[in-house]
Amino acid sequence: MNRIGFYAFADESSPFIDEQIVALKKNGYNGVEMRTVDETSVSDITIEKAKEVKAKFDDAGLRVWSIGSPLGKIEMDKDDFKEHLEKVKHTLEIANICEAKNIRMFSFYIPKEKEPEIYRNEILDRLAQMVELAKNAGVLLCHENEKGIYGDNAERCLDILENVEGLGAIFDPANFVQCGVDTKKAWELLGDRITYMHIKDAREDFKVVPPGEGIGNVPYIVGEFIKRGGNSFTVEPHLSAFTALKSLEREGEESNVGDFRFKSKPEAFDFACQTFKGIVENALK
Repeated sequence: MNRIGFYAFADESSPFIDEQIVALKKNGYNGVEMRTVDETSVSDITIEKAKEVKAKFDDAGLRVWSIGSPLGKIEMDKDDFKEHLEKVKHTLEIANICEAKNIRMFSFYIPKEKEPEIYRNEILDRLAQMVELAKNAGVLLCHENEKGIYGDNAERCLDILENVEGLGAIFDPANFVQCGVDTKKAWELLGDRITYMHIKDAREDFKVVPPGEGIGNVPYIVGEFIKRGGNSFTVEPHLSAFTALKSLEREGEESNVGDFRFKSKPEAFDFACQTFKGIVENALK
């Protein structure tokens, strides 16, 4: 177990950093994929705030493993990419202050009435520009499969990874399930290219459930990832609605939070974290 990096979106326990640190330590996790900082998106915090947060994690003996940014979650036909690049630069600065070597990002929202392929070349060009900025900052951008974006299925994720040099990849089983993708087939296509995993599961009705309770083949894929040398995981419970969820998703693309309800956000967070530890223990046997 010591060779496995256990991380989490601790804002699903609390939007406040001090309480996130408590939740991570309680569950014996190594650190955070930082997404919400005292009720503010990580990409919108100030440099001074980033320094304050880094000091708190250092004092707690925890890592800021990755920055769970919203980069790339803008509309292809509506939003200003040049303006978005300024947010990329700011997020890279935050990552460096926090000594986070990874930034989670996305491949842009596609208008629902249009075919994703129409935007392919422009998307690849945009991603290449972002990766170049990250390379100069010494940070790895990691693309996450997500509903509503260009890289929402395995084939387009592969297209991105084959054509944007220097881009890492995150495999999120629940997001694939919610896009109607067979996660085992997606893993066969993408497994050799995955940097790390987001641990989230979903059922046939697309509702999010604890890891291992859905059709995302989470135990199987985790085991295969570990066999290939993979050792880093971020738990993303989505088991009860949390404060920042709606602000992270496009209207009409909201997550379908499942029937597993808990008395509090910390209880839901703890359950997901410990359930995943059990999956890893079984994988290592």
